[in-house]
Amino acid sequence: MPTRKQQLHSSSYYHLYNRSIAGYKIFNDAIDYERFYDLLRFCRFSNFTHKLSDFLDLSLEFQIDVELDLKHQNNKLVEIYAYCLMPTHFHILLRQSEDGGITKFMHRTLNSYSKYFNARIKRSGPLWTGPFKNVLVQSDEQLLHLTRYIHLNPTSAGLIIDPSDWSYSSYKYFIDPKNNKPDYISPHDELFKMSPSQYKKFTLDQKDFQRNLSHIKSLLIENYSG
Repeated sequence: MPTRKQQLHSSSYYHLYNRSIAGYKIFNDAIDYERFYDLLRFCRFSNFTHKLSDFLDLSLEFQIDVELDLKHQNNKLVEIYAYCLMPTHFHILLRQSEDGGITKFMHRTLNSYSKYFNARIKRSGPLWTGPFKNVLVQSDEQLLHLTRYIHLNPTSAGLIIDPSDWSYSSYKYFIDPKNNKPDYISPHDELFKMSPSQYKKFTLDQKDFQRNLSHIKSLLIENYSG
């Protein structure tokens, strides 16, 4: 596993993201998204030693027993708090639980998804633009605004109008406590104290601004390239 030039600190929050090479569409249907969810679900445990493709072929009873044992041992590399999966890229907000945890988690996740995706569509070669990118969260305010930025990605890209209409983000768990949150997503009330209705307003109030800003950035890139 390659080492990173920048040391990632345990107990710190990070914004992780990466894009597909040449803007390639890497999430094409529910099967692709579910595969990435399975990687988030299992690769966060340091003692998950199975190859995911082989593991998912085993009996459901065995999978449940393994997952229960993983949760009991609680040897987590990371705690995941928010995410958004887009057709060509992803954003994840997490906290590193042990030294080297993020690098190990992302190495497993990205390599495994690349192998799965290439096998599924019969392609070869790298899938990601390079190593994952990371930004250290340095304040509570930054943490709060980061969750909004992550959840507004689909509206900023013009894929939907309301972020609650995007199925592949954690936004629905932030605005509706009755929504059945998967257990690989840690409770966001550890991040900040804000009611679901307050968070929804906080997010939607910035929706148009973030979309316009995203559009301006894309125009600047196009003009510069031209």
